[in-house]
Amino acid sequence: MEPHAPSHEADLARLRRLAVSMDSAFKLPIVGVRMGWDSILGFVPVVGDTLALLPSAYILKESHRMGAPKGMLAKMLVNTGIDYVIGSVPLVGDLFDIGWKSKLRNVDLLERHLKDQAAKAPTTGNVEGRMSSHHPTLNN
Repeated sequence: MEPHAPSHEADLARLRRLAVSMDSAFKLPIVGVRMGWDSILGFVPVVGDTLALLPSAYILKESHRMGAPKGMLAKMLVNTGIDYVIGSVPLVGDLFDIGWKSKLRNVDLLERHLKDQAAKAPTTGNVEGRMSSHHPTLNN
């Protein structure tokens, strides 16, 4: 039996589904541009943009739980802040929301980080039947 590092694949897939539904769930006919619930909620002044912060906060919370470094969390927060501030401007903000897609940007950042971490992780080899200890006499 080979030990395994904690896998975040299911969590990442769940966050990706949330980001897609918020940022690119629908394709606008004729122009072919994708938009999501974030853009639709943005048509309701103040309340819509504020409600769209909830999935962003969830993505940030889960990113922290999954080990995203502070610098990356700060970048995600900036992406979210830009989305909220500019998205709150009537009409201009609605158009901006269609292109910015902060939730997808943030999930992409997290995915890149997790892939980099997995690539750096040492291979453990076959450890079946061996004890693991930091005590020198127990490793023999």
